[in-house]
This record gives sequence, structure tokens and C-alpha cells, in this order.
Amino acid sequence: MFLLVVAAALVLAVNLYVIQIVKGETYKEKAERQYVSPKEAIFDRGKIYFSDKDGAVVSAAAIKTGFTLAISPKKLANPEDVYKKLKAVLLINEAKFLMKASKKDDPYEELEKRIGEEKAKEIDSLGISGVELQKDRWRVYPGGKMAANTLGFVGYDGDSFSGRYGLERYYEDLLKRGESDAYVNFFAEIFSNINKAVSKESEREGDIITAIEPNVQSFFEKELASTTQKWNSKMTLGIIMNPVDGEVYSIAVNPTFDPNVYGSESDIKIFSNPVVESIFEMGSIIKALTMAAGLDSGSVTAETTYNDKGTLTLNGSTISNYDRKANGVISMQEVLNKSVNTGVAFVVSKMGKENFAKYMTDFELGNETGVDLPNEASGRISNLKSPRDIEYATASFGQGIAMTPITTARALSAIANGGTLVIPHIVKKIDYKMGLSKNISYESGENKRVIKKETSEEITRMLVKVVDNALLEGTVKIPNYSVAAKTGTAQIAKPGGGGYYDDRYLHSFFGYFPAYNPRFLIFLLTLEPKGAQYASNTLTAPFMDTVKFLINYYEIPPDR
Repeated sequence: MFLLVVAAALVLAVNLYVIQIVKGETYKEKAERQYVSPKEAIFDRGKIYFSDKDGAVVSAAAIKTGFTLAISPKKLANPEDVYKKLKAVLLINEAKFLMKASKKDDPYEELEKRIGEEKAKEIDSLGISGVELQKDRWRVYPGGKMAANTLGFVGYDGDSFSGRYGLERYYEDLLKRGESDAYVNFFAEIFSNINKAVSKESEREGDIITAIEPNVQSFFEKELASTTQKWNSKMTLGIIMNPVDGEVYSIAVNPTFDPNVYGSESDIKIFSNPVVESIFEMGSIIKALTMAAGLDSGSVTAETTYNDKGTLTLNGSTISNYDRKANGVISMQEVLNKSVNTGVAFVVSKMGKENFAKYMTDFELGNETGVDLPNEASGRISNLKSPRDIEYATASFGQGIAMTPITTARALSAIANGGTLVIPHIVKKIDYKMGLSKNISYESGENKRVIKKETSEEITRMLVKVVDNALLEGTVKIPNYSVAAKTGTAQIAKPGGGGYYDDRYLHSFFGYFPAYNPRFLIFLLTLEPKGAQYASNTLTAPFMDTVKFLINYYEIPPDR
């Protein structure tokens, strides 16, 4: 008997904890709803948080509570008088009100939604027969446009009200809340079937905490908006991530939208996230991967030289350097410094096209990364299966192959972090509704190795020299900090395989620092900028501004 009593007490104690602590807010809302709208389920959804550099969480997606104003036309004695009383409190369209009030056989007509508590109290104090206030809850995004393409929003997909785009969609099963009857006698429910107090639905329900740093995100979005405006680009996007563990501190896209008023957008394409959903020919930033492959295979060193004649003809097609000039005898370091197309084509010829294709495949340029965002696209690298040499030569400087920005950033992280592929991820922690938490982390030892550690160190030295000596002629070098970087300018392909436009370009830029112990990798892309042909002109300033911001914000000590 004693054991039975103890067991029963434990069961009741556990369930009281669940009721009062774990589900306390939910049951409070359900209890309140009985007085205002007993026929409708309460909208509820898990929260999404940003996290700042000190680990404090900041609301990114939450639930707001308010009221819906409705009338019962059959109960309204004098609609004109009722309208005058309501108008004194709330701005209501008269024609709309009188039209709804004229439906005398209709027991329910909604007038206004999302009314604040103060206004609701004023309306309630009027005591008008036939006027109802119903408690309501809806999704809000306190940051407005901040990280909108990453967060997504909640909306209708056919008849289903669920997460659309971004994290809202990817984590739908975790964020959604099951509907249940709020009006069953609760004590009867406990004693008739006690195990239902802990529902199976709630086991997977929770909140998510992202690695998105709100201050970094805010700064980065302003930089991208400024770039788009200055160069009249079609779009500018960027990523800031930790190249060692794959945590993403910022994903930004410009132009963007406000998820609080997503219905005001005329083109649904603005809701997608091109960082993971769109593929691009990236241009010369791919030269860093090509050179790393050449170094790793032992085919070249930084001091290896070749005679650059400015052009190269393969399979009847001619490729040339961006300036169409011959550089004469130059080293592989100078190939990166001057971004020489024929130079990286030489690297491919030295290592063999099959070996080059294997390295690019090992960098998983054609695969999804597994990032926790929906609709991730795979790269297009079929040219690396061609029997012709020309496709491999163009691929060496980032033309003829295409991949997503997140895939590109992941591959470039491997040359920064010692040679392994990380798994990019937005969410760093899940707080389950039942009180348990799960940290999302990926140990570097579990990652796939694609180049040797020594190769990573050598290509990093070469990319640091690019910044110190070549990028805008060395004028942007930061004396006490080692920064590795490479620019990229790619021609944009015409639709349907009709060659390339002569006047449309994609500019890309990547870099990481502190170069020999990197904490941040920055990737930038701007599409069809006007008034500048090269990425060094359009993206150097936003890149270096971001580097300096991160150095100051995170108080990173000098490394040289």
C-alpha cells in the first residue's frame, strides 16, 4: 500500500509539473479562451530565437496576443448607433460595418483583427449587446525584415496554415503545436486516463535557438543594402560562418521583405533564399580551390612557374585572361595575385583533368550541404565529366560549373580550416517543450577530409599575400591581422546555352580571418552590378568593412 501511494504521488507530481510549468502558458490561454471563443482552437507555435555573442537569446519569431472584434447582426438593435460608439474607439469603415450588420440572419461577422489590449478594454467597457471580443494569437517577427529569407513566415499553403519558407518550414514538425480540446473537464481527464497528460505530440514540440547573431546580422544587411544601391545590382547576398564548426552567424539577402506583412509582396520569388536555392557560376574565387588541388596533388608549388601568353586554345576554343594580356613567366603565387585564367588552366594540365575532377567532386560542389533550410539546390558540375579539355580549363576559373553560395562557402571553408568539409547549420540548440534540450554541434574530427592540413596552410599563405600585396594594390591590408581572400568575376550565361553576355557580370568575394586560426569566413555575391567590371571594385569595401566590424565587435586580438 505504501509503494502504491508513493507511486501515485510521483505520477501526480510529474503531471502537476507538466501542467503548471511545461504547459502552464498553454492551459492559461485555453482557460481564458473559454470566455471569449469556446469554439476555436488557440493558435500556438514554437519560438525562434537569435543568439548574441554572449549567448543571450533575442526573439526572432514569437506569438502575440490580442483580440478580434466581431458582431452578431441578429442581436444589434440599432447598427448606426453601435457604429458611432465603436468609431469613437477604433477606426472602422462605415460602409463595411453597415454591410455586415445588415445580415440579420447571420450570427457572426468579423470586423477587425489584431486589436490591442487597451482598445479591447475600451470596447468591452461599452457593454454593447451583439458586439463580441475574441482572444486571438498570431505570429510576429520583432526584427521586421531582419533575416527574413532565413526565418520564412507562417501562412496558408492551400488549406493548411503552416511554416512557409526558411526555418519556419524546415522545422515545421518541431514548431507546430497539436490542437486539442480545451474544454474537457481537466481533473476528469487526469483520473480517467492519466498518461494522456503527457501527450505524444508534445514530445517533438519545441523552440529553436539559432546561431544568427542579431548585431552581426543587422550590420551585414546594411552593408549588402548599401552595395546593392551603390552599384544598382539586381541582388546582393552574403554569408558569415565559422569555417571550423559550420555555425552560420549571418545569412543576408537584398532586396528582402518583412514577414509581418508578407501579403503585401507582389512577387513570391522574394520569399526564396538564393543562398541555398539558386546556383551561380562563381568565377575566380574557384581558383582558390583549383590551386589547393594542385598543391595537394603535388603538381605545383607556390614557386612553380609557367610562361603565360595571355590566351590558350583547347578543342578549337580559346580562353583568355580577364585583361587579355600576356604576363610572361610568372609563379603560381602571381597567378592568384593577378587572377590569371590561363594560370589555373595550367594547374589542371599539370595534375590531369581526371585528378582535377576528383578534387572538385570531393569538395562536393555538386552536392547539397545538408544545411537546415528548405529547397537546397544541388550544383551543376556535369562539365567535369566531359571528354574535352576545354571544359576542365574553364571550370578551373569558375565558369561552366555552377553551385549555390552555401555550397561554395562550405568548400572554401575546407581550405581555411585545415582541410575538412563542415556541415553548415543555422540552429545551434533545440529546447523541447517537455523540458529537455539538445545542442546542435558537429565535431571537426567527424568531417570528411578533402585536402591535407599542410595544403590548407600553404594555400592560406598564398591568399594572405593576395590581400597584402595585390588586392587594390595592397592598400586594404590590415597591418596587425592576417586576412586571406580572393575575388571573383564571372560572365553570366545566356538562357538556353547561347553563350555569355558581354555586359553582364556576377561578382563574388570570399575571405577568412585570422587566417591561420580562422573564426570567420565571409562570402559575398552581387549580381549584375552597374558601373564596375570587377569584384575588387564592388566588393572589397563591404568585405573589409565587415572584417573590421567583426574584429571590433568580438574583440579579436591581433595575430601578427
